[in-house]
Amino acid sequence: MISQGLLHGTHNALDDSRNESIVVYINGELKHRTEAKISVFDSGYLVGDGIWEAVRLVDGVLVFLDLHLDRLWNAAATVGMDLKMSRIQLTTEIWKTLNANNMKDGVHVRFMFTRGIKKTPSQDPRLTVSGPNLVIIAEYKMASEESREKGIALFTSSIRRGSPDYLDPRLNCHSKLHEVQALIQALHAGADEALMLDINGFVSTCNATNFFMVKDGQVLTSTGQYCMNGITRHNIIRVCRENGIPCFEKNFSLFDVYGADEAFVTGTFGGVTPVTKIDGRVIGDGSYGPVSRRLYDFYKNLIKSEVESAKT
Repeated sequence: MISQGLLHGTHNALDDSRNESIVVYINGELKHRTEAKISVFDSGYLVGDGIWEAVRLVDGVLVFLDLHLDRLWNAAATVGMDLKMSRIQLTTEIWKTLNANNMKDGVHVRFMFTRGIKKTPSQDPRLTVSGPNLVIIAEYKMASEESREKGIALFTSSIRRGSPDYLDPRLNCHSKLHEVQALIQALHAGADEALMLDINGFVSTCNATNFFMVKDGQVLTSTGQYCMNGITRHNIIRVCRENGIPCFEKNFSLFDVYGADEAFVTGTFGGVTPVTKIDGRVIGDGSYGPVSRRLYDFYKNLIKSEVESAKT
């Protein structure tokens, strides 16, 4: 049985009562969250045919928005989906949603495109009878600092990250069932999230975040061939290189991970979250390590710089 205790993990958010009254954007209309509905014939619901992104609103700025839009448009090209709008138009609709909710800071925004409404349940895109559906959900969500300080435990799933020739792991799509299965394995094992290997047995990523380890002052992450094309992953590699911290994208195995000095995961919501235990083994001294903390500080400064730059 999966424990029904207090949720703990990289997506553990502080409760905020303001979320009870938010409005959600659906194809140009704004609906109270209890009235936000979409057809059961939507292609995302029927066959997972959709793509999405999530960004943070910090002090009135959607941080790293261009990187997220680059990834979204690349995903649309990959799956052959015409979004029927420009980047500027999408950004306008995101701000329409934020302004309707009077949101300025501490917000997590998820925007999702599906191929559209189907004439009948089917995989065939030719049976789509509408344009793409766009849903934008903006919520007040701040990561729990208590969870961050505590760190998370990972369990290595038997479910591998797939090969690029059948579902490229870099694609941020609605088809996440294999990641959900990996997470369920981890939860049954008493861990918080799943660590996933690639098709060759090397460490790839986690079910919803990117994985890093630290050994002898060097930061290691996977080659990027079998993991989510993470924006925060990209930025952590960037701040390492800008601050003289050796960082390598390379193959490494659980043999290396179990002997790491530190480990952490990255994601848009949580930023940098330490990993204190993997497969029951304590990593390093089991605490939030100095390199991980330093990188989190650099990352926060990068966000601050992004906000300041957007306002000048």
